[in-house]
Amino acid sequence: MRNGDDDHIGHDDAGSAAGGAGNGADQGDAALSAPPSPVGRRAWLRSHRLLVSAMATAVVALAVAIPLTVSDSADAAPCWSVPAKARALAGDPAAARKALDPLDDASNLQRARRLLTHDRVCGDGAKVLGRIVTAATSATTSGSPHTMAQARSAFAVASALSHREIPPGLAPAVARMLAEYVVDVTRDVSDGHDRDATGPAESAEGAALDDTGFTPYGRFLAPHEAHTNFGLYEGLDSAHHVSLGVVITELAKDPEAFAILYDAERTYFAHYLERLTDRAGDPAARLTAKSKAEDKKFGEDWHAYDTDWPDNDLEDITDVIAALMQARTRYAKNGTITDLAAFDKSVRAHTDGAYRPAADRVTTRPPMGDIAERPPSARVRGDLFDGRQQLFTVYDAWVRDRDIPAERAGTLRQLLDDHYVRGLWLGRF
Repeated sequence: MRNGDDDHIGHDDAGSAAGGAGNGADQGDAALSAPPSPVGRRAWLRSHRLLVSAMATAVVALAVAIPLTVSDSADAAPCWSVPAKARALAGDPAAARKALDPLDDASNLQRARRLLTHDRVCGDGAKVLGRIVTAATSATTSGSPHTMAQARSAFAVASALSHREIPPGLAPAVARMLAEYVVDVTRDVSDGHDRDATGPAESAEGAALDDTGFTPYGRFLAPHEAHTNFGLYEGLDSAHHVSLGVVITELAKDPEAFAILYDAERTYFAHYLERLTDRAGDPAARLTAKSKAEDKKFGEDWHAYDTDWPDNDLEDITDVIAALMQARTRYAKNGTITDLAAFDKSVRAHTDGAYRPAADRVTTRPPMGDIAERPPSARVRGDLFDGRQQLFTVYDAWVRDRDIPAERAGTLRQLLDDHYVRGLWLGRF
């Protein structure tokens, strides 16, 4: 699907073809006012050959571009059937990426929108679309970093599905995609629009640490991995802006998607803690003469510089978990979740377990997909839906294992507690 190809996958507007047929019909109103007699039908067809050809072309184009199936219910809208060509993408990651990749300048975001956004999808179509999303955005193998094309495709999916209802069959795959980019999602869901981002993805080189050990793309990044700029703002029509908080809240309606997102944030929490220093600081942080000159605070208080970004990142993780719990409560109250006990049972069935940080500091830098695939270290204890309890069970054990200084441990714990309570009661997204 090269840019400009006529053979689109999804529901093209087909406006020019249909419009052309309509204009021709208007010009021939006099001839069409009465049907031709049986005797003169062949002569009528010969004299209106171009008109008939245009009408037939328009009908065929619409049938290929928008395969609609009439619903059995008079009240329901027709459903969209996934064309065979689109179905083939699910088994061909390279073709799936080509179909969804918006390119470096995000000029082809309509590709994903045409393929993924439909009011109703027939049969197993939503699951097929989910497999296409997975094929286009997932790392090729365990241990493989995401490529630029995969990261750009993830942006296109999130852009297409922002502020839309996501059908149940598609929701788990979208949640798995967000889990595969858990560092980028957790960063951008709280930061919102990023006016410094210049494209839908950033290369590993662009996300590299500066001489102070800082990068806006996060801590403990895998080498050679591209990152998705979900907060891309400049140069985009507002209809294409990504609202990650809205997408996550929408996905929280689906118990499997809820479990996937909750697991991802809890794995990221354990992953992050075990890589901090024994002072709960960023081991990459460096105090330079330049940074001292630019900000005297850094020169006066090394530990403020060392811990600022870890505090911020861990607060972001807490925000997402609180948002999931807040959405669950709201949906139970407004009737979106009609049977909370059944919903919770399904979430538990899709939850892998609990995740504990290693007792000693870890120095590896796995790609984001491997963070989400981290195996559980224990069974969940206590109330799974008390996110605060789940976080602090892990946090307190880590503080004991690593002998984190009491003052530092208490300060960070209070920050996380404040963010969780505010997110649960007031909402963050």
